[in-house]
Amino acid sequence: MNGNAAQGSATGTPLMIVRSEGAAVFAAATALYFLLGGPWWLYAVLLFAPDLSFLGYAAGSRTGAVVYNLAHTFVVPLALGLIAVVLKIELLQHLALIHLAHIGLDRALGYGLKYASGFKDTHLGRLKGGKHEG
Repeated sequence: MNGNAAQGSATGTPLMIVRSEGAAVFAAATALYFLLGGPWWLYAVLLFAPDLSFLGYAAGSRTGAVVYNLAHTFVVPLALGLIAVVLKIELLQHLALIHLAHIGLDRALGYGLKYASGFKDTHLGRLKGGKHEG
């Protein structure tokens, strides 16, 4: 991992807090989705759709990290959700909540935003076989 990635990786209590926040976002977004009457099948089909952004890595690590991070930042679904609420577009509200749930689940499991140095280098630490190196 490059020096920048190592310096920017959460460890100890901050990592535990970020993962707990992720679990809370996942639970809240999922609960709100179903409270708003979102269909279970749409949730099941789209929950992991943001992970298709890993295909950006076919264009290289730098491009892959940008594409992946755009699909895994809270900014995108929050903006989408705000637009959906203002415009009263129910389907868009559902999509935003599914997207938020996905990101929350990822953070709870320890999958973070990517550094350009490689797919396994994240702001939550380096992944090794689906787990963090420790």
